[in-house]
Amino acid sequence: MLTAERLWGIPRVGVPVAAGERLVVPVTTFDLADNRGWTRLHLVDPRTGEGRPLTAPRTDATRPTADARGRRVAFIREVDGTPQLHVLSLDGGEAEGVTDLPLGVLAARWIPDGSGIVLVAPLLKGHLTPDATREELERRRRSKVSAHVTEDAVYRYWDRWLDGGEVPHLFHLDLDSGTLTDLTPDEERWWRWPATSDPTADFDVSPDGSEVAFVADRSDPPHRKLRWTLYRVPLGGGRPRAVTPDLDGHAHRPRYAPDGETLIYGMQTIPDFYADRIRLVAFDLQSGEHRVLTENWDRSAAEWIVDDTDIFFVAEDRGRRPLWRLPLAGGDPERIAEDGTLAGPTLTDDGTLCALGHGLLRPPEVVRIDDDGVEAVTSFTAAAMEDLDLGRTEEIEVRGADDEPVQVFLVHPPEPLTEPPPLVHLIHGGPHGSFGDAWHWRWAAPAFAAPGYLVAMVNFHGSTGFGQDFAASIHGRWGDQPLVDVEAATDHLVGAGMVDPERMAVAGGSYGGYLVAWITANTDRYACAVAHAAVTDLPGMYASDITMGRARNYGAEIWEDAARVERWSPHAHAAGYSTPTLVIHGGRDYRVPDGQGLELYGVLKAKGVPARLVYYPDEHHWILTPANSIHWYDEVLEWLNLYLS
Repeated sequence: MLTAERLWGIPRVGVPVAAGERLVVPVTTFDLADNRGWTRLHLVDPRTGEGRPLTAPRTDATRPTADARGRRVAFIREVDGTPQLHVLSLDGGEAEGVTDLPLGVLAARWIPDGSGIVLVAPLLKGHLTPDATREELERRRRSKVSAHVTEDAVYRYWDRWLDGGEVPHLFHLDLDSGTLTDLTPDEERWWRWPATSDPTADFDVSPDGSEVAFVADRSDPPHRKLRWTLYRVPLGGGRPRAVTPDLDGHAHRPRYAPDGETLIYGMQTIPDFYADRIRLVAFDLQSGEHRVLTENWDRSAAEWIVDDTDIFFVAEDRGRRPLWRLPLAGGDPERIAEDGTLAGPTLTDDGTLCALGHGLLRPPEVVRIDDDGVEAVTSFTAAAMEDLDLGRTEEIEVRGADDEPVQVFLVHPPEPLTEPPPLVHLIHGGPHGSFGDAWHWRWAAPAFAAPGYLVAMVNFHGSTGFGQDFAASIHGRWGDQPLVDVEAATDHLVGAGMVDPERMAVAGGSYGGYLVAWITANTDRYACAVAHAAVTDLPGMYASDITMGRARNYGAEIWEDAARVERWSPHAHAAGYSTPTLVIHGGRDYRVPDGQGLELYGVLKAKGVPARLVYYPDEHHWILTPANSIHWYDEVLEWLNLYLS
């Protein structure tokens, strides 16, 4: 049976990185006694699966990047609490620390000839050299003032305050001389923050090593209307030049074609809709022409890589994440591999195409993709999984809102049943996301099914992977169609005799928590509910980290049409609350501030509705430390058992 403890005993395999004809694979294992994990790098032959560890156990090595010849790997490891860049020969030996920057290193890429590395490291506004930043940090350490002061609209993100003035800079590190040169010495632009993304995705080095392309925000203070813009900067010195200065939306993930003549990037045209589909664009570096390659394709590209003739990328499609190929010359995307969820495609020097692959009942492993299909390369998780029965999965379709088809994934309990089991809905966040054929560490469906529950995951209106119109359909009416879709799935399962109608629950986080609160404000058919990081008071979400897009989501800004905003706000319909609810929140959650969950809990208690609060002062939007995660699973499963057993 998959328990939380067993879940944390499964190694977590990361995205593979090509190193010549081999792969560097990060694998994280956890020590529950120490309440932490360690990421170790492994060198793997993608044709045979044979491999060996590159780094020592119980030492971290994250965000690896290999040189073009596959001889060395650079990675990040903490030194005295600060992440610094290290370089290691793939032939063996000890890793060498190559940076000593005051705020550490966020990400790195090799210059193609192997002479050096381009890295991203933060400095402080007004103190835009490493020495000046170091001096300012020391001054702040001596200061007795603890105030946060800002005039920016975006002043904190995810779990950190942004008023400290940290801004990423690009540096060129010459490995022979050790010289570190700031390529963007005057820049105070923001990049995407590393709490939820890998900064490696946001820059690339040209094949001839002459320039770097990167993405940064070009918005003016107070930065409410962020604009991620593509820039180029010469490696030999010079000011960054905007490639997309007139783009009203966002640019993403620059990647040079091997011939150095074309730069591929992603483009969104609606700036305040984060699920606006990403089109692939080819930018001709000589002519300056931007050629949109996927304008007529109703899916959103991600994680693309480029070879001499093609672009390889992943894109969500109906609850799965296949691998696609698109000719650089243009044409239609071709689905070339499907195996649940694929991520992080990479090409070795001999043309072997690999990725990370996983599914609802399969944790991630490295896979190889060729004409014969998808084949597992690694087996890091095999020992931890060998005696686990995770049940079986099923995919059904119900008629949801507007009589449109809605996809539902089911995970059946592993033990044979003699009577209809309880139903547990797992409701995904976003709302523009999905629960598909993918392994999830924080909401592991097999762990919810293990006690004997049928787990349903509805990809309701607003979910991604079903086209732009489907995702955008809930704008201005957040709780409308999703409620209908979840209820339609419940009605179908009850009508088919697949679940016990007296023992049903809803559980979700973030927008999923919103939908839990909205459902329980509108029906009492569920025996209990779990609301994690739940959005319950829409006007109160102006305390969130990013407020751009509220009008699109809610139908209006709160000062323009308060009644319309309140129409879909659970707190305004609290009279309907009667479902016993477990409320969970992290104290450092700036995405959905903790007052949202505390308000829900307070209203439930004031009404006399059975409720329990679980609050983690040291966690953010996600519960990430092993001890707290195990406690989270225990609390959630015990709450479900209390009302569904």
